[in-house]
Amino acid sequence: MMWWRGNAYWTSGLWDKDNFNNTVFLYDYFDVLNLTYISNENEKYWTYSIKGNMGWGKISMLSEGSIEIIMPPFAGQSFQCPLSKNVRPLPRGCLMEMLPKCRKDVLEFQEWQGSIGGSGYRYDQNENMSLFDCEVKCRQNCSCIAFASLNNDGTGCEIFDKVTRFIPSESTSRRPEGLKDYRTVYFLDKGKDKHIHKKWWIWLAAAAGGILLTLSIVCFSLCRYFIGKGKTLPHELEDATIPLGQASAMNDKIDKNQVHLFSFETLEMATDCFSTANKLGEGGFGPVYKGKLPSGQEIAIKRLSRSSGQGLSEFKNEILLIAKLQHDNLVKLLGCCMKGQEKILVYEYLPNRSLDFFLFDSCREVLLNWTTRMSIIEGVAQGLLYLHKYSRLRVIHRDLKASNILLDQNMIPKISDFGMARIFGKQESEANTNRIVGTYGYMSPEYAIKGVFSTKSDVFSFGVLLLETMSGKKNHGCYHSERPLNLIGLAWELWIEGRAMELIDPTLDVSNHKNEIIRCINVGLLCVQDGAMDRPSMTEVISMLTNESLQLPEPKQPAFFVGSTSTREEQEKQVTLEKPCTNGLSISDMAGR
Repeated sequence: MMWWRGNAYWTSGLWDKDNFNNTVFLYDYFDVLNLTYISNENEKYWTYSIKGNMGWGKISMLSEGSIEIIMPPFAGQSFQCPLSKNVRPLPRGCLMEMLPKCRKDVLEFQEWQGSIGGSGYRYDQNENMSLFDCEVKCRQNCSCIAFASLNNDGTGCEIFDKVTRFIPSESTSRRPEGLKDYRTVYFLDKGKDKHIHKKWWIWLAAAAGGILLTLSIVCFSLCRYFIGKGKTLPHELEDATIPLGQASAMNDKIDKNQVHLFSFETLEMATDCFSTANKLGEGGFGPVYKGKLPSGQEIAIKRLSRSSGQGLSEFKNEILLIAKLQHDNLVKLLGCCMKGQEKILVYEYLPNRSLDFFLFDSCREVLLNWTTRMSIIEGVAQGLLYLHKYSRLRVIHRDLKASNILLDQNMIPKISDFGMARIFGKQESEANTNRIVGTYGYMSPEYAIKGVFSTKSDVFSFGVLLLETMSGKKNHGCYHSERPLNLIGLAWELWIEGRAMELIDPTLDVSNHKNEIIRCINVGLLCVQDGAMDRPSMTEVISMLTNESLQLPEPKQPAFFVGSTSTREEQEKQVTLEKPCTNGLSISDMAGR
């Protein structure tokens, strides 16, 4: 039997030979399941197991009250009792919700997006209330005509007994003071004749929005005309940034003094309407532009592309994370912009772009001498250590790679792109996900194959980055003419053959740094070992890199390695990929990202 807040929600029924009466959702799995029920004066329990060697499976109850079944051949389905009073007949085992008499005509709730004004009650003391809980509270309250979650993650609850104003999110009307800005509001639908009086507000808002849109277009055209004549609009630009705390969608999660909400018009003017002349490049998130605020401060602007595969969750994740993280080796987020489908992040401008811009170009790589490369490696290590151990949040980056290491005017590295990052509790050691994100070649084997990630996943990525920085080669390149051999495999073969120095970028003058180089390659191979438990922590990595008297362990075979017996003929088949060369660039005036 399942219970929800003291009320019976679902019952399995009686045991009948080989199954319970109401567990019909298990019928499809009788070919692979052994079901056992024991009931006597001493004990009562039910067990299930998979027949023969057919694999593994599980039956579990999820937080929303549904039962999830995953059985060989790994097909999954779920079962949940409907909350709606109108579903007839109820699925077997589901118990009807006892509603007050005033709700006998209740049909359903309709979902709307927008801002709402009215009176009601906020369940401030119980932040764990789910959307399901909130709907039940409303259904049980005869005065309730609408409800909404308090928080962006769907928790908390506010119910309304009177709605005085509702403006849909599609409307361009300015939101009046006093209106609560909710992403989703659920209105009670009593049928067309008893529908709450909100539709006329919607039509009114739409009409007003159309008028305001027309006026906005006219004003914008006039502004562009005056700008073209050489006139400026200093007051518009100077007042364009407001504390992000005024953005009601996130004001309870972000420090008002750290991140600002920029108007879309401000960023248009700062980038000359996102002109191609100001475009710095394009990454997985979308295009990146250089801009200048009225104060003269230069900024880098990342504009979310609809085809990027990254959405609102990654956008919010990056804002909420970077706003709470402060370190010299982490990129600084200045603010963001949200308008309609537009999602934009505003960063400090870093004039020397990213590490891969130098590292994998045969002309620019000469600007990275040994001292600079070691400084970059140590800086990235310090940034990761802060994320894993010393920040207010324990963060797993999950997408550490050369293109996400930005460089300032002094070539100091800054870790960027926290859209895929995850927050860990201080006592958590690892987590599991069905959504694998990141970049192949930098992903640890347990994450790429099983979806398991931890701080050791970032350590693996750091090891790949270290080997790339030492060699100037990309990990996903092929360094053998007849078999797959990536950079990790090449480094391992050279290491066990005593030829590790051959891995180093030939453009480097390393005559006085041999011991330091061998130590770095050793650390890199320790970081990319197949077993997560074998890899060092970032604390240990920094100690290994900086303490020359520390004896390092021998690395074990790395992940993703395709071995072969080493012979002179094999060595001759190792190949070196040519890098492209881009001339005419100076380290003092690089395009930033």
